[in-house]
Amino acid sequence: MMANALPDIIAEELSVLFCGINPATSAAVAGHHFISRSNRFWRAIHLAGFTPEEIRPENDHTILQYQCGLTAVVDRPTARADQLSAEDFTRAAAQFERKIIRYAPRVVAFLGKAAYVALSGQREIGWGYQPATFAGAAVWVLPNPSGRNRAFSLDQLVTAYRQLHQAINQPSEPL
Repeated sequence: MMANALPDIIAEELSVLFCGINPATSAAVAGHHFISRSNRFWRAIHLAGFTPEEIRPENDHTILQYQCGLTAVVDRPTARADQLSAEDFTRAAAQFERKIIRYAPRVVAFLGKAAYVALSGQREIGWGYQPATFAGAAVWVLPNPSGRNRAFSLDQLVTAYRQLHQAINQPSEPL
């Protein structure tokens, strides 16, 4: 029996809260984030410097040790993110905003543009640092690490994620 949603891995005042679009069905069934072998999240954050070793999906809760957390904008699991509707994002928006206010991460890092486009109402979103905040947190938009996203190689993912890691660890950055 599949859970309705994948539990967040979150704590107050994290350096970064990585926000997926929604849980994959496989992740919800397993109870762990980014469980698919084709998903490159764990490798990308390790190579970008967020973690000293690559975390195994079944140990996803250990990401909190590195001042990072995991959540999804929409709780409803699907096999593919394109199975979500605009209504799914509309229904999720207020609860997601309350979560960000409640936990107050320094940065909210959206994994892919879709969720941030839906939440912000902006049509044109660039990659990386965004000039607007979300619920008091700085915003970054990173390429989605899904194995289905072949527009970005692992090296390109690592470069994008490393830019966020460096910005968080440099006090002169506007975060």
